[in-house]
Amino acid sequence: MSIHEMQPGSQVQDAASRTASARHASNRRVLSMTRRNGPAEEGLEEILSSALRTADSELGQILHEVDEISKSLKLDAPDAQTLKAAAHPAVWSAVKQALLDRELRHLALTDELTCLYNRRGFFAAAVQQLKLAARKNQSLLLLYCDVDNLKKINDSYGHREGDLALIRAADALEIAFRNSDTLARLGGDEFVVLALEASSPTQEVLLNRLKKALKKSSAGESRYELSLSVGVARFDPKHPLSLGELMAQADEAMYEQKRSHQKPYRASN
Repeated sequence: MSIHEMQPGSQVQDAASRTASARHASNRRVLSMTRRNGPAEEGLEEILSSALRTADSELGQILHEVDEISKSLKLDAPDAQTLKAAAHPAVWSAVKQALLDRELRHLALTDELTCLYNRRGFFAAAVQQLKLAARKNQSLLLLYCDVDNLKKINDSYGHREGDLALIRAADALEIAFRNSDTLARLGGDEFVVLALEASSPTQEVLLNRLKKALKKSSAGESRYELSLSVGVARFDPKHPLSLGELMAQADEAMYEQKRSHQKPYRASN
């Protein structure tokens, strides 16, 4: 997969073009680029509503306890208003702490830019997936992917455009693979996927699907061609390999593709 020849005359984009380009990436990932300054303050009602929608068990317990206390209060009791006034900041503090704990757990396993698993999250999920596949006698495919020429994109158009290229690559991977497959950004320009192999031609089917997804995710970007180099390794439950061995095989296959300049999974604009 090769990048289009860089066009010096197109290195400076106006604001409208950059905004239009960004719209081709997923909204939630583009928005993640603006979260570096932290979340905005929200009211207690909005926080509680969010907690209820996500069915957070810890917050659910807090809300249940507050509800039980409020039911026990007699409105005409002398201290009722004082207790009510004290309960609001106490609930607010507890809710904020529970949300912070949940966010920290999420961040520990998630890549901030792409919203995929990070390295830690991938290894935790993939080890369990391999154990399950071995028990069920199922084969898996591990795909090691590298965004081609990311440094050239960064150098020519800036690191924000490089981030958008990574976001588009993540979008393409999510389009191409199923919700049950494990997707991650390992760091830099490297992605990895662990996917269930349903039948013998699955590898070719998945790579063709990824080719189409790359075209879709890079639609409207004429300055360069978004492409991935991909190496594939197969997990055979009859002759199981460790996750490290699978990744090493797929990584070597990916670099062999780069060395041989074979770029069949190309997004053409």
